[in-house]
Amino acid sequence: MLRTGSTRTTGLVKRQSFYPWNAAASRLYTAQAAQTVSKLSADSQRKPLFDKILIANRGEIACRVIRTARKLGIKTVAVYSEADADSMHVRLADEAYLIGQAPVSESYLRTDTIIDVVRRSGAQAIHPGYGFLSENAGFAERLESEGIRFIGPPGAAIRAMGSKSESKRIMQEAGVPVVPGYHGENQDAAFLKQKADEIGYPVLIKAVLGGGGKGMRIVEKPQDFEMMLESSRREAIKAFGDDKVLVEKYLTTPRHVEVQVFADAHGNAVHLFERDCSVQRRHQKIIEEAPAPHLLPEVRKQLGDKAVAAAKAVNYVGAGTVEFIMDHDTQQFYFMEMNTRLQVEHPVTEMVTGTDLVQWQLEVAAGNPLPATQGQIRCTGHAFEARIYAENPDNGFLPDTGRLVHLQTPRPSSDVRVETGVQTGDAISVYYDPMIAKLVVRGDDRQAALRVLRKALDEYQVVGLHTNIGFLKRLAQSPDFAAGDVETGYINKHLDELFPQATDPSPSTVAQAALALIIDSNTKAAMQTGSAGLYSPWAAIDSFRINALGVQTVAVVFGKQKYSVSVSVANEHVYSLAVYKHAAESDSSSSAKNTKSQIARFENVRSSWVAMPGGVGSSSGGGHLRVLLGNQLCASNVVFSRDSTITVFDQGNMAVFEVPRPDYMADEADAGSGSVTAPMSCKIVQILVASGAEVAQDTPLVVLEAMKMEHVIKAPRAGK
Repeated sequence: MLRTGSTRTTGLVKRQSFYPWNAAASRLYTAQAAQTVSKLSADSQRKPLFDKILIANRGEIACRVIRTARKLGIKTVAVYSEADADSMHVRLADEAYLIGQAPVSESYLRTDTIIDVVRRSGAQAIHPGYGFLSENAGFAERLESEGIRFIGPPGAAIRAMGSKSESKRIMQEAGVPVVPGYHGENQDAAFLKQKADEIGYPVLIKAVLGGGGKGMRIVEKPQDFEMMLESSRREAIKAFGDDKVLVEKYLTTPRHVEVQVFADAHGNAVHLFERDCSVQRRHQKIIEEAPAPHLLPEVRKQLGDKAVAAAKAVNYVGAGTVEFIMDHDTQQFYFMEMNTRLQVEHPVTEMVTGTDLVQWQLEVAAGNPLPATQGQIRCTGHAFEARIYAENPDNGFLPDTGRLVHLQTPRPSSDVRVETGVQTGDAISVYYDPMIAKLVVRGDDRQAALRVLRKALDEYQVVGLHTNIGFLKRLAQSPDFAAGDVETGYINKHLDELFPQATDPSPSTVAQAALALIIDSNTKAAMQTGSAGLYSPWAAIDSFRINALGVQTVAVVFGKQKYSVSVSVANEHVYSLAVYKHAAESDSSSSAKNTKSQIARFENVRSSWVAMPGGVGSSSGGGHLRVLLGNQLCASNVVFSRDSTITVFDQGNMAVFEVPRPDYMADEADAGSGSVTAPMSCKIVQILVASGAEVAQDTPLVVLEAMKMEHVIKAPRAGK
C-alpha cells in the first residue's frame, strides 16, 4: 500500500515514494552489459555518476530511466501532472512532485516549474526522455547556464539538427545524401505550391521542427496541396510551436532505416548498427527490428559511416538517431532527419548489442568516454519491438481512451522485455500518447525472434479499450513480413490480409463464455447467501428443479450474431452444454427471430474456476477457467466488465461478447440517420462547412484533435 507524505509550497506538491523495489520487475540485460558495468566501476580515471537525477517525462520512458538509475545506485525524482498522480513512474521514483494540470502545456512543458523542482530536490541533472523537452535547444542551454546537467546533446546540436532545412544543408556539406526538395525560408503558400509542382507529385509536406509523424502530410494531387499545407501547419504549431514546413519528393516504395549513434565530449563517436522501422501507420512506427533485413553488406557499412559523419558534423554528444529513407529496390538511401534524443525503439538495439543505452547516456553526461569503441561493439542475433497502442485498427487506427480493466503481459525473460508505464486499473488519457507498452523480443536469427514475438503477442491480454494486438499478430504471421519484404506502404498493400473479415467464434469459445458467467454468478450467489456450497439449491440463481435436471441459459452476442448456451448441472463440477446460433437480426419476421439451431453439444463437461481479484466497486471480474470440452482441455482467462461484456482469451485468441440488455432497458435514443458522430474523445479544431450547406460525399466537415494528432471527418454521403 502506498504511504505518502506531502507538503504544498510554491504551487508544488512533493510526494515521497516508499515503494519497495520489486526485483522481478528489474530490467534484464545481457552478460555483456553487466561486464561493462564492472569494467567501468574499476576504471580509476572515471568520473563519478550523479547522486540524484530528475526525469522530465512520464510513462514507460520515465520508468525505463528509473530502473537503470536504480541499478546504478542513483536516486530519481519524478514530476507528474494531476492526471498522472497515481501513475507507475510516480510510484517507482524516490521522490515525486506535482507540477500542474493534465495538458502538457500546463505541466510537462513548464520549464520554470521543472527547474524549480531540480533546485528543491537537489537533483544534479535532468533526463528528458523522449518527446516533451527532449529536443528543446533553449531548455538545454538554460540548464547549462544554470549549472544543471542536461542528459542529452548540447543545445547547438539540437538546434542544428532540429531544423530539417538546416540539418539537410549541414548533411550536404558533410557528404551525406539528402532527398530532393525545397528546404528554404520562403513559407509563402503559393511559392511552396510552385515548388511542389516543380518537384512532381506525390510530395511530402513536413514540419521543419517535426517528429513522430506530426505535421507530416502526403499530397497526391495538386488540388489537395493548400488544404494539406494548412493542416500540417496547424498540427506543427501545436506540437512544436513553429509552423514552418519543407516540401520533398515522396518516394513511393521507401524503407525507413535508422542508425543508432553515440558520441562523447572527448571526440569519440560510434554507431550501434541500424534498425528498420518501415511498417508504419499515420506515418508513425508500430514495429521495429534490428538489424534491418536483407541489406547489402556494403550498404550496411555505408549507413553506419554516414551516420557517424552526421554526428561529427554537429559536434554531437550523447545518444542520437540518424534516420534515412531508402529506396526499396535499389537500396539507395537519403538523410531524412536526426533525432537528438533516445528513441522510443532503442531497446531493440540494446537486445542485439548487449548494451544499456540509458547507462551510456549517464556515463557521457557525467563527462566519461564512451563505454566501448566501434571495434568492441557487436551485433548478435535479431530483435523486434512491437508497440502496443490503445487504438482501433479497424477504424483507421484512431486512438482510444479508457481504463485498463484487465492487463496481463508475457513473462519477462532474457529474450522478452515489456517496457510499460501502466498496470491494471490505470487509464489511457486523451492528453497523452496512447501507447500502452513496448514488447521487445530477441532470437538467434530473424525467424527465431519472430517466433518469440508471435508467442509473446499471444500471451498479451488487454480489456477495457481497443488495442492493436490482434493487428500485430496478423502482421507477425504475414508471409511477406516473415520474409523481411517491408516498406512504408506495407499496410496499405496488404489490407485484405491484415484486415480480414471477422469470423465467428468457435462453439467452444462461446461455451466457455457462458459457463464462466454461470459458475461465477453461482459462486457469488453462494457467498452472498452464506450457502453451504456452490451446488446448494439455495445458491443456484435460476436452475434448481425438484426431481428434474436444472438448466440455466445464457445469451451472448458476438458482433451482431446472437448465441445462447443451455447449461445443465449433472452433478458437482460436471455439466452438459448445448450451444445455439440464432437467426440473424436482419430478418425481421417474428418466426425468424425465434429460430435457433444447435451448433454444438458437450457432455460430461468438467471444469475448474479460479476467480481473479475484484468485487463490489471493481471495474472488472472474472477468472481462469479450465474445462474439458469433448476431448479438448481448454484453459482460458475470462474477464467480465461493467459494460456487460465478457472477454475470453483462449489459445492466443480473443473474443468479446456482449450480454444483451433486457428490452425494457434498451436505449431508444439513436442519432438521426444523417448525423455524423466523433469516432473518439477529442476536441473540435476547425469547422469547415456552414450550417445548412449542401455537401457532396467525402466533403471535409470538421477537423478534430486527439492525442496531439489531427483527424478530418468527412461526409459519409451527399446531403445538407
